[in-house]
Amino acid sequence: MPLTAPDRDTVSGIRQVSNLGLSAMEVEFVHGVRMGAGAADEAGKAARELGVRLSVHAPYFINLCNPEKAGDSEKRILDSCEKAHLMGAGVVVFHPGFYGKLEKKDALGMVEKSCAGMASVIRERGWGVRLGLETTGKYSQFGTVEEILEICRKNRACTPVVDWAHLFALHQGKPDFRGIMDSVTGAGHLKLHTHFSGINFTDKGERNHMAISHKRPDFSVVARLILGSALEEITLISESPELEKDSLVMKNELERLGHVF
Repeated sequence: MPLTAPDRDTVSGIRQVSNLGLSAMEVEFVHGVRMGAGAADEAGKAARELGVRLSVHAPYFINLCNPEKAGDSEKRILDSCEKAHLMGAGVVVFHPGFYGKLEKKDALGMVEKSCAGMASVIRERGWGVRLGLETTGKYSQFGTVEEILEICRKNRACTPVVDWAHLFALHQGKPDFRGIMDSVTGAGHLKLHTHFSGINFTDKGERNHMAISHKRPDFSVVARLILGSALEEITLISESPELEKDSLVMKNELERLGHVF
């Protein structure tokens, strides 16, 4: 059950993750893919040597639901996939987009079409990565559990990325986490990539991430759910403002509940 910590420069971040006794790190390309092939190769070597599992978060400037932006958005995701492949990262996480003026079913169709095209490129180039569609915390944004599972059902190159805090915000602090877990595992996703943090929200959904100490949501509830689930494997990525501290809080809580790393 890998967990993650800091985000300094990539190689030193990987080393710090290992020094903290953690075993996963998400490389953030959120403001653009600015890593060269050589740097990606070095990061991959460091991760393999230290036993740190890597994933990548693609840029925030993505909207597959907008015909005028979908092409550029696909390029940003595929650029992220190329660097992920060079690093040996298994998942490229992204938010698919915003509904805008589209009906939800039409947005689903656009995301499905883009993912099919990107999956074809990934296969042709032999990249060992999956497209990780992240659950949303905003009502205006594509990415309910149901929408993402539908995309993943039709495209084996796609995998759901469950952001527990986003779902807490989306359901106004009253999510059915057990039902969500059952839906995900029932769809055959037994190796799961996830994010966790505290979160602040309004009647429009997600507002900003917070430290785990706020217990919105309560990590102990999610930890018990994870340990009692049918999952074979889970990666927990901290998105807390207190990154290192809260990564260790999660690790310690899981150990307290009996998990052995």
